[in-house]
Amino acid sequence: MDKNIIFKEIVIETPVDKIITQIKDLISSGQLKAGDRLPSERMLSQQFGVGRTHVRDAIRKLEFYGILKTLPQSGTVVAGFGITALEGLISDVLKVQGTDFYSLVESRVILETNAAQLAAQRRTKDDIVAIARALDNYEQAVKAGKPSVEEDLMFHLKISEASKNSVLNSLMLIVTPDILTYFTENNVCAGDRPVSALDEHYLIFEHIEKMEPEKAEKTMRTHLSDILNFSEKSQNPNE
Repeated sequence: MDKNIIFKEIVIETPVDKIITQIKDLISSGQLKAGDRLPSERMLSQQFGVGRTHVRDAIRKLEFYGILKTLPQSGTVVAGFGITALEGLISDVLKVQGTDFYSLVESRVILETNAAQLAAQRRTKDDIVAIARALDNYEQAVKAGKPSVEEDLMFHLKISEASKNSVLNSLMLIVTPDILTYFTENNVCAGDRPVSALDEHYLIFEHIEKMEPEKAEKTMRTHLSDILNFSEKSQNPNE
């Protein structure tokens, strides 16, 4: 046998990953198009042959990355991504590569401070409902003592959507997967940080709801300062 042969690690897919892959294939093939509504959670559970918890987690993850959207009184629909962008986002959902964490967080600060400012100027009633729902999900996770990284970032992504700037929102979707992975692997949001972040989230939400762009931008910048400092120290641990 050739000693130079390199065997690849076998990745065992979870039911959630398999659901994500099937939905990705249906969108890529054109069987599911932007705006198409997915069947109910119960029907999907029956069709996939898995529990509703797996379906719910897959939909939540796809919604988290902007691939699906849950609209009031319309259910879950396919978002309007192009196939190329979608392929890249799906790859990030299933397998995220390591990168320069400080650069990601620095970019996030630039994007999110502007997103908060624009959201405070342009938000609609539906945006407020979506942000409030994300905030409520985050609060429930924090008070239950559960991992809340995904709920945290979902709150920020809903603010990005409310900015009504498609380029800014797309860039947020690009940097978010790697940030999520780093947060999870390095237990960044441990201790009391989620509790203090909850109060900051409410303040950001309040400024956006009241359409106070300057206050929203300033509060978001203050909110992200801790993670920016953390990422800088992680990049230069000897300083």
